[in-house]
Amino acid sequence: MMNTGATVSAELGLSLVVPEHGAVPLLASLCYSAGDPYAIRMAFHVGTDDPVEWIFSRDLLSAGLGGPAGEGDVQVWPGEVHGLSVLNIALSSPFGQAHFEAPMTSIADFLNRTHGLIPAGRESDFINIDGELDELLWRA
Repeated sequence: MMNTGATVSAELGLSLVVPEHGAVPLLASLCYSAGDPYAIRMAFHVGTDDPVEWIFSRDLLSAGLGGPAGEGDVQVWPGEVHGLSVLNIALSSPFGQAHFEAPMTSIADFLNRTHGLIPAGRESDFINIDGELDELLWRA
C-alpha cells in the first residue's frame, strides 16, 4: 500500500461565465490526495478571504473530457471558446449557480498526473476500509 499522504496539485486559470457580461477570469486550485482516491478538490479563488471549495468525482471530470457527464449539482461537458478546447463545469447549490470554462489541456494534464499516482479503477486498493469504519463508529 502507498503513502496516503501523496498528493497531486495544480493552479488553474479559468473563466466564470456571466450571462450578458462575458467571462470573468478566476484562479482555481486543484488537489488530489491518495487519502481520498475518488475525489478531486477544487478551490475557486473568488476575491474573498476564503476560497469556495467543491469536491468532484475524479471519474466525473474524466468522463466530461469526452462528452456530457453528471446530473444534478455538478455537470461537465467539453466545448470550444475562441478556438480553444474547454471543459465546461456547471455547479448548482441552494445558494446559486455558476458556470466555469477551464482549459481542457490543463484539466487533462492534471487528471493524467492523478492517474499516475493511482490508476483508474484501482482506487479501492488505497482505501483502508477497517480504518474508515473505525472512524465512523468512533464519531457515532
